[in-house]
Amino acid sequence: MNKAMRADLPRDKAVLSCRGLAVGYKDSPIITDINLDFEAGQFITLLGPNGTGKTTLLRTLSRHLEPMGGSIYLNGRPLNLLRQAELARLMAVVLTDRVTPPLFNVFQFVALGRYPHTNFLGRLTARDQRVIAESLSAVHADELGRRDFASLSDGECQKVLVARALAQEPRILLLDEPTAHLDLKHRIEVMAILRDLCRSKGITVISSLHDVDIAAKVSDRVALIKNGAVIDWGCPEEVLNGRAVSSLYDFEAASFSHHLGSIELRGNGQRGLVFVLGGMGSGAAVYRLLAKGGYAVSTGVLQSNDLDCYVARSLGADCVSQPPAAAMSENSMTAAWAKIKQCDLMIDAGGDNQGPYQSNIALLKKAVAHGTPVFSLRPAGTENRSSDVKEARIIRVKSASRLLDTIEEL
Repeated sequence: MNKAMRADLPRDKAVLSCRGLAVGYKDSPIITDINLDFEAGQFITLLGPNGTGKTTLLRTLSRHLEPMGGSIYLNGRPLNLLRQAELARLMAVVLTDRVTPPLFNVFQFVALGRYPHTNFLGRLTARDQRVIAESLSAVHADELGRRDFASLSDGECQKVLVARALAQEPRILLLDEPTAHLDLKHRIEVMAILRDLCRSKGITVISSLHDVDIAAKVSDRVALIKNGAVIDWGCPEEVLNGRAVSSLYDFEAASFSHHLGSIELRGNGQRGLVFVLGGMGSGAAVYRLLAKGGYAVSTGVLQSNDLDCYVARSLGADCVSQPPAAAMSENSMTAAWAKIKQCDLMIDAGGDNQGPYQSNIALLKKAVAHGTPVFSLRPAGTENRSSDVKEARIIRVKSASRLLDTIEEL
């Protein structure tokens, strides 16, 4: 952990800081020695397995729970010294508790977020009305204003909950699993809304998530939480790598690629070993198809910055690669041929065999001559203009969706 983060006082740019913070319930601490600084306009994600204390940390930051030790500072002031009304004007919270308000339409429900700003009678001024309308607009829910809250779908409900929080005009927004139970459309929409709030309004968003793929794409900072501690903190581009994510979630059959920003599921390799001629992204879908089908994969020769290389390695494939823009070396070709001879069959993924990958045609010829079964996803006669590949020995497959069935029919 950076020494600056362990200072007794929060950093100047921090809107919310933790120093030596311990969180938990009763006499049972869940996370201890938390030293973090959250800056204005950042999207911060808490990642970790279930039960590691992400929700407990959010509830402590929002003052729903008392800290078990240490300090929390909001704008440089101890959180416990702020009056509740003052805290509500600075911080809004969207937790996973199911909300079912009776006899409220959406506009009335969002209006509840104005309570820190209204008088004793709770009357809404013209400005209050405008802020409510703007909050609904910010989450793309203008048309929901007159709907009964109870009639909303899960995705609509989540957007309205965020709108109510925005109506408080907070500088910090805390959310616990904001995409839980949402379909893909609403999951993407809610995350895009939250990300845009950081940029357009300078709001600091602190959210717990399970979706590492989304966290990698929207977060400015991530905190990895496991075994009672924040085990890493920083930019997702630096913190989220294959080893860190696998260790965080104890992955065995999957791996995270920081180049792809996604998780790949490996095959068990029990149905045979396949060599794939890929390149320039042509092999990625084939690698995934074979992994799903239970095949182990070898591939090459690939440039090390090729999409296919990243996908293959993330899937655990045996990959022959070399530096970008370099001609295929004799050593690489020899290594690839050695792997081809060990494989049960070869698949030509149909990529461009010109330029840096023109040597792939030589591997294809050798495989055909060797008697290796060769399946190809490219039209007949298009391997190379000067190719003398024996067409009769290549099994043409019209689409990737037919590939596994065609292999099984062999």
